[in-house]
Amino acid sequence: MNYYTKNNRDKAQTAIAVGYDPLQDVAPRILATGKGSIAEKILEIASQENIPVHQDEQLAEILSLLELNRLIPIEAYAAIAKILTHIYRYKG
Repeated sequence: MNYYTKNNRDKAQTAIAVGYDPLQDVAPRILATGKGSIAEKILEIASQENIPVHQDEQLAEILSLLELNRLIPIEAYAAIAKILTHIYRYKG
């Protein structure tokens, strides 16, 4: 399960890819993060792979500070859970 969140607050768009594999992970983890042209590429890949994109500026700011492959901190669980619920419904 992957999803992307983006931030358009400043001119440099930020995109974060988050993934969760319940068989391997105890929590979702950061798969990719980038600003500007890298963010655009992340979003392009999401579009090509039919991966939902969720826009949440505050969450994007928090997640962009984390290292790649890092598990999501407990403080972000509530926001991530809401997004994952939305994605599960989207995918049926």
